[in-house]
Amino acid sequence: MLELVLGGARSGKSGHAEQLADGSGMDVVYIATSEAWDDEMSRRIELHRQARPAHWGLVESPLALAEAIRTHMAPQRCLLVDCLTLWLTNALMCSQEQWQQEKRALLDLLPAVEGRVVLVSNEVGQGVVPMGELSRRFVDEAGWLHQAVATEADRVWWVVAGLPQCLKGTPEWI
Repeated sequence: MLELVLGGARSGKSGHAEQLADGSGMDVVYIATSEAWDDEMSRRIELHRQARPAHWGLVESPLALAEAIRTHMAPQRCLLVDCLTLWLTNALMCSQEQWQQEKRALLDLLPAVEGRVVLVSNEVGQGVVPMGELSRRFVDEAGWLHQAVATEADRVWWVVAGLPQCLKGTPEWI
């Protein structure tokens, strides 16, 4: 089962994904993609760590996401990946070639995932077109990535103001 949970900043998407994982009845492994580039991000990461259940596993994978998923997926395990847009940011700081390799590896793996995989991502394509080249590239790449992942996903969620809406698949309400 592959699920994509989309939403804007502070929309409740991570909370919804955590409820899905916790309610799955499976062992949960949280795959964190963020890196602490500054003190503020370090504090955010620490707050996330403290808020997660202590019995969940943790894998930190700022770049090799497909490899992390492949290594840790299992039939009775739920992987919660938070989040694709932080992973995208990390990859865009590398070469275009590396980003394309990372993206292709993830998209090639998704049809064959085992167990349950819940991917969280920020929807950034509903605002104004950014002025900077890198910002425009980020918005474009995020949009293309979301479309490709949504195509493969069994279920896609859109979360606004803490309210999840199921866009694709049969909703599972907790």
